[in-house]
Amino acid sequence: MQSIPKMAATLLLAALSIPAFAQKIKLVEGDLSPLKGEKKLNVEFTYDHLAVGKFDNEDEYVKKKTEEYNKKEAGKGDTWAKAWSSDRADRYEPKFDSLFSENGDMKAGSFSDAKYTLIFHTTFIEPGFNVGVARKNASIDAEAIIVETANRNNVIAKISVDNAPGRMFAGFDFDTGVRITEAYAVSGKKLAKFIQ
Repeated sequence: MQSIPKMAATLLLAALSIPAFAQKIKLVEGDLSPLKGEKKLNVEFTYDHLAVGKFDNEDEYVKKKTEEYNKKEAGKGDTWAKAWSSDRADRYEPKFDSLFSENGDMKAGSFSDAKYTLIFHTTFIEPGFNVGVARKNASIDAEAIIVETANRNNVIAKISVDNAPGRMFAGFDFDTGVRITEAYAVSGKKLAKFIQ
């Protein structure tokens, strides 16, 4: 049986190994009350002017990572770059819609007949890393703009989403796409609860 000081030290180390993520969701402007009673929400995703990690420009990040991976193994960088792009439609967006739908009063997805549209504009992605002995969680920042579907100039609300964390609790998130997908899952879940 462990002594009390040794057990306390073990618990402290465990707590310190889990970085504190303080995700913040804030209503920047507008009013969410028009959404009350709505059963579905059209969701669109945009990635214009996206910063990634230490790069202000996504293209520079993708170019650097592609070159690095191709140096290690021919073609690996090109494969990574394709996944970086396709993960949006294949992983991030479906996961966001799914978790939003599960945690709120509205179904989220591609519903062109929905009265309102949520434009989820990702402004920053921290891809993070996991190399077994060391890790950094992924996270995203975004702006959620809710507009009237038939009149996009009618902005109902603007919501900021800051520092949405992305990690797998078991620690098997060695793939960049897996970590970032979790950040979109958390964003969908928390936004749904925030809006209702």
